[in-house]
Amino acid sequence: MEHPINILERYWKFTEFRHNQEAIINAVIDGEDTFVLLPTGGGKSLCFQIPSLAKDGICIVISPLISLMKDQVLALNNKGIKAMAITSGISYSQLDTLLDNCIYGNYKFLYVSPERLQQELVQGRIKQMNVNLIAVDEAHCISQWGSDFRPAYKNISLLRQIQPSANVVALTASAKPEVVKDIIKELDFIQPKIFKRSFARPNLAYMVYHENDKYYRLETILKKYTSSSIIYVRNRKLTLEISTFLASKNISSTYYHGGLSNIEKDTNMTAWSQNQKQVMVATNAFGMGIDKPDVKTVIHFNLPESIESYFQEAGRVGRNGEKAFAVILKNNSDSILVKNQFLSVLPTVDFVKQVYRKLCNYFQIAYGEGEYITFDFEFNTFCKTYNFSSVLCYNALLLLDRNSIITLSKQFKNKITVQFIISSAALFNYLETHQDFNIIVKSILRMYGGIFDHVTKIDLMKISKKASVTESKLIHTLQQLESDEIITLNLAKTDAQVTFIEPREDEKTINKIASTIEQQNKLKQNQVNAMLDYIENDSVCKSIQLLTYFGEKDIKPCGICSVCTSSKKDTNALDINTTKKRIIKLLEKGDKSSREMISTLNCKETDLKIVLKLLLEHNIIIITPTNTYKLSHI
Repeated sequence: MEHPINILERYWKFTEFRHNQEAIINAVIDGEDTFVLLPTGGGKSLCFQIPSLAKDGICIVISPLISLMKDQVLALNNKGIKAMAITSGISYSQLDTLLDNCIYGNYKFLYVSPERLQQELVQGRIKQMNVNLIAVDEAHCISQWGSDFRPAYKNISLLRQIQPSANVVALTASAKPEVVKDIIKELDFIQPKIFKRSFARPNLAYMVYHENDKYYRLETILKKYTSSSIIYVRNRKLTLEISTFLASKNISSTYYHGGLSNIEKDTNMTAWSQNQKQVMVATNAFGMGIDKPDVKTVIHFNLPESIESYFQEAGRVGRNGEKAFAVILKNNSDSILVKNQFLSVLPTVDFVKQVYRKLCNYFQIAYGEGEYITFDFEFNTFCKTYNFSSVLCYNALLLLDRNSIITLSKQFKNKITVQFIISSAALFNYLETHQDFNIIVKSILRMYGGIFDHVTKIDLMKISKKASVTESKLIHTLQQLESDEIITLNLAKTDAQVTFIEPREDEKTINKIASTIEQQNKLKQNQVNAMLDYIENDSVCKSIQLLTYFGEKDIKPCGICSVCTSSKKDTNALDINTTKKRIIKLLEKGDKSSREMISTLNCKETDLKIVLKLLLEHNIIIITPTNTYKLSHI
């Protein structure tokens, strides 16, 4: 058997393992059932990839995240390691062929969603495979107390019956003590090897600032720390707004959200990852699989929905070991906003039933039918058709997804096909009387050979660029060509795909998961309340608050968070007197705002506030109607 360090060096070009990785890998190679709790960026994937490469056979990897599965398969394939992912949207015959390839094609990794394990075909083929390891990624999903409980994870226990000799490694980045116990129980571990790395990040300063003007604070932070940064925001609109604001302040930035095309995502991601842009402004769609070591600041412009998601997003900062900052900006309206965003839109069981029934009708699924059929899905059209609140409906669909009734895959697509149905001679005669279509038609003809002979998929963005017209102008032209019977046109826009996992049984389908829906709603309420407690608690070290939430004990104050630094402020008489004199001297020249004073005096905002308060109390200065400060005797 090849030594793990040699595999690491050959495929990943590293010469040593990170903390605890080697011990975990050796336990897995030795055939032990192993539980791995490593924080984000701890290198969990190597803990199952290297043991599998060291042994004969294939590793079955269970993951709920389609995008992450695809990323890992692509990364392995690029290293010359044979891997494949079985995701939604694959037909029965394709599935049959792919599973055969796993048995006879020397594949090392098969990534599969937990829902796929319900299929007899998948179970039967896995039974025929030489399985050397079962890896359960995002293992907290198996626990009803976990932040992303998915009942389909219960199916993983079937693998222990199908492949009783294969050991299991369970991996997660966030699990409270009760979740850890649940994972070990559900996966039927006997005397497991448990590896839990402390979540403590000594180089990471957790800061919570109360700000009436969050934009100004963003500007000051990013101009002070000019290294790579991420700003997390609540919605897609804000990504563009804040990115535009930063550009106006000469801070280079780009943005990322789920509604961008794959090309836009890749372009923006590349610009940020290669440090062509300092800041990435993003929704929580951004981050999975991101391992950029030099991120200096992660700033949450809006409150996250849970400690778990916050800790994972904040964990993307400072992976190079240098001091870094995880900042939350809050104000008085945030607690109301976070409750409105995450609690007031929790769907009831009755509403989930209604959405499911309408979804089946929308795609004309007959009663008892629909299992593993995939449809392109235009979410906004669906909501308008049935007059659903988009947020409430989306949350209902997420519940159906998590509970394995459907799979909802978010992917924006323009699927447009064209075929010219008249002869080229007739086409050019037509263009003589339609000169305004000339450049567009000729651009299409030059880009797509064979478009007279068969239906051809076209790219709107490339055509509009070549013809120097807007996409809306291009679409209008195509629609006119179709109306004039020059072309056939299929103009389909979709922002998602839906795969039905269960056959349609209406109320019976949802009744099976009703208690789970209610339990998940309760869990969400508890998570939001824990997040609000965290931002409001200014008496306990922020690091202690976070680590205690995850069950760690006997933790010392970090010394660098917003609570610790506030308690260490040096306010001796000499500093106060010096600052008082500097402020008075500055105000003798005229009224100044606090921002102007900070900039001119180059002092800390907290120190300035303390001294201004003293000067106000002694009536040495006053506040003007325009919110500036002036000497009271002038």
